[in-house]
Amino acid sequence: MRNLSGNQIREDFLRFFEGKGHRRVHSSSLVPANDPTLLFTNAGMNQFKDVFLGAEKREYTRATTSQKCVRAGGKHNDLENVGFTRRHHTFFEMLGNFSFGDYFKKDAIAYAWELLTSPDWFGIPKDKLYVTVFEGNDSVPRDDEAEAMWIETGVPADRIFGMPAKDNFWQMGDTGPCGPCSEIFYDLGVEAAEEAGTDKPFPQDDQRYVEVWNLVFMQFDRSSDGTLTPLPKQSVDTGMGLERISAVLQGKLSNYESDLFTPLITAAQRLTGFQSELSLDQLAISDTKGAPSLRIIADHARCATFLISDGVLPSNEGRGYVLRKILRRGIRHGRLLGQEKPFMHEMVLAVRDEMKTAYPELVESAERVAKVVLAEEQQFARTLELGLRNMTEDVLRNGAKAFSLYETFGMPLDFMVDAARDARIEFDVEGFERAKLEEQQRARASWKGGSQKTAAPVYRELAQTVFEGYGATRVDGAKVIALVKDGVGTNELKAGERGEVVLDATSFYADSGGQVGDVGWLYAADHQTAVAEVSGCKKPVQGVFAHQVVAKHTIAVGDTVDTVVNAGVRNATMRNHTGTHLLHAALRQVLGTHVKQAGSLNDPGRLRFDFSHFTGVAEEELQEIEDIVNAQILANTPVQTMVDVPIDVAVHELGAMALFGEKYGERVRVVKIGDFSTELCGGTHIAATGEIGLLKLVGESSVSSGVRRVEAVTGAGSLELFRRDAEVSKVASQVAGEASASALVARLTSQDEELKKLRRELEQMRMKSASAATADAASNAVEVKGVKVLAQRVDALDKSQMRNLVDELRGKLGSGVVVLGAATDEGKVSLIAGVTKDLTGKVQAGKVVGALAAKVGGKGGGRPDLAEAGGSDVAALDATLQAAAEVVGELLG
Repeated sequence: MRNLSGNQIREDFLRFFEGKGHRRVHSSSLVPANDPTLLFTNAGMNQFKDVFLGAEKREYTRATTSQKCVRAGGKHNDLENVGFTRRHHTFFEMLGNFSFGDYFKKDAIAYAWELLTSPDWFGIPKDKLYVTVFEGNDSVPRDDEAEAMWIETGVPADRIFGMPAKDNFWQMGDTGPCGPCSEIFYDLGVEAAEEAGTDKPFPQDDQRYVEVWNLVFMQFDRSSDGTLTPLPKQSVDTGMGLERISAVLQGKLSNYESDLFTPLITAAQRLTGFQSELSLDQLAISDTKGAPSLRIIADHARCATFLISDGVLPSNEGRGYVLRKILRRGIRHGRLLGQEKPFMHEMVLAVRDEMKTAYPELVESAERVAKVVLAEEQQFARTLELGLRNMTEDVLRNGAKAFSLYETFGMPLDFMVDAARDARIEFDVEGFERAKLEEQQRARASWKGGSQKTAAPVYRELAQTVFEGYGATRVDGAKVIALVKDGVGTNELKAGERGEVVLDATSFYADSGGQVGDVGWLYAADHQTAVAEVSGCKKPVQGVFAHQVVAKHTIAVGDTVDTVVNAGVRNATMRNHTGTHLLHAALRQVLGTHVKQAGSLNDPGRLRFDFSHFTGVAEEELQEIEDIVNAQILANTPVQTMVDVPIDVAVHELGAMALFGEKYGERVRVVKIGDFSTELCGGTHIAATGEIGLLKLVGESSVSSGVRRVEAVTGAGSLELFRRDAEVSKVASQVAGEASASALVARLTSQDEELKKLRRELEQMRMKSASAATADAASNAVEVKGVKVLAQRVDALDKSQMRNLVDELRGKLGSGVVVLGAATDEGKVSLIAGVTKDLTGKVQAGKVVGALAAKVGGKGGGRPDLAEAGGSDVAALDATLQAAAEVVGELLG
């Protein structure tokens, strides 16, 4: 058996299948293109889904890939297992070979056996391998065909095992392509057994016998009633985890022992400062002394680096939420190893150094990714502080509330379990797990590889529409091939009815790449009568254009119509789209090459562009960006569109930028604006930059952490803006009596600074007044069961000032309980309670403030030494403060 590095295994796999006539295809993004139902790309076949469904055609029928995958949400959610088992990961690479109606079982089996066992390739001893086939059920017979082919290939019959459908029958969804699987297992030996030293036969030991390759034979089409019909074109989809095969070929029991992970485990040990007497190999497999935490950090750093590099950013929903949980889990395990300071951002650079050969894009993106991770580390530190304030005993006793704290603040479960133990109360583990399961069920995807909801059946079998809109806004003689009303096919649309018209050819651009679809009209065969008004156009299935219409006259399937785009609207949209390309290039020139598109919208009225950046863009920078764009417009640079360019040539030779979230085929369109901008783009564009007229930025704002947004207008939109601004300037000058904009700005700025100064002075006076009123705090305190209690009303103070005053008063008391209450300007009640450290074992601030809040119609909680609450009954505030001593007495028992 050849001992190969992980990088060499990846390359050998791809090279092997290239030698068998397969096209080497780039790994697609971890953000699935045009598939909102799938959280992350989690299998090699994801990027070929439409090819398997027959909705997309490629110029090749055989492909091979090393696909980046993430399984950390929905059905495939192994997050809590990662680091504690030998083979669970959030991020992994799936090696695969695919046949789209070309070869089938015989060749797929022969290829797999040759690659695994040939001494020229992986050279695995044949007596270490086992094979499974589908054992059959009531619907599908046993896969005797595959078994016979394995035997013909050289696999002994006693090493072939039948397995049930849950293991060896694959399906894309409840309906659609499906078929039997054949899996290949490697025997790691008795030393890898589940029960040490116990020699169990295959397949009775999941740890000893590791699945290395799954061959899926797409053989049937399942209908909604469960009927299985043989597919006209049988296909093959295979998957072999790079991490698993690397461990096998390197003679390791755990994936974490392979050279894909050991450098990252070493980096994690260095960055956390964790000292261990264990060797590197022991750290990769041990379950004690911090070793699992090092593995978690290594795995999560890989996952976070690739997700952020592919455009995902931490947030509180969707993909960003999963990324945030992965990052925070890694950070938490760094804290368990004793590292309180940010360190995960430096792990990003370690991932870059280990994986840049296979993924050279990491060289450019790593610095940007590291900044995103650092910002998340800093935010998590603040989040922990907030979460601790809300971690009351009531929360710890109630699993559902604890899960809410876990979800809302990212409060780690073990933090809460430890806090409950310290408080000598029982944490509600069952309630927590029940709430967690309910949340997982809500989010769960439902197919082996992700939940897939394909387009409505009415679109799936239609011929593709020929788009002729790049060169013309009108196409005569287009044939109506389908009509859709309320999602169902129909033979005609009557006057006044809304629906969708699918044509065999069109001049209408469909929503794509941030550019909105065209609007216009469909004319009858007489070329004069408008039979429908088109309000938009979309592509429900790749290549099928659905025109959204209101019928003016009856339209029937088979009719011939002329497609006429509203040229004025199209031109305005094209000005904004080309302006977006210029703006993207200018942003990168001024702010740095870390700037990447994170979303866009180009409609007739304005353009909106979202991009990766970590701080607000300064006014001077915005002016420079605007100047650069308008210099390109004044130069009237030709806009060159190159069609049918091989994607390798476009990206690596022409330097074209690929846009976030877009799906590209093997041949692409490239839009080039002189030497200033080169991007992959399927949209429509003007002929030269001068047609834009002028681009004016109208806004810059934050979209989310690490993502900024700029908005702009062009052409007539910029002229309208100038007229409106001139009118505002005229009125402002009349009111302020100033002639110049700069003088007006200076005057307003001065007034704003004066207001801020006055507010600060007022706050200082309020604080001094409150402090003076409590100067003799010790003498005003009452003693309850040996504990001093001070309750004061401080209406003039905000929450921040109340917290400061609590600290000051606790210092004056030395030992005791302080309660402050205030009526806010909004007619609400604000309460805060503080307990000196020496008393938190007897009375907790959270319980004090919780009992008092109930008296003013509110609730609250927090840490044992400091807690806050709110209420709505201002009239009850004085009585509530008077009751503070009584509440403390009750809590003291």
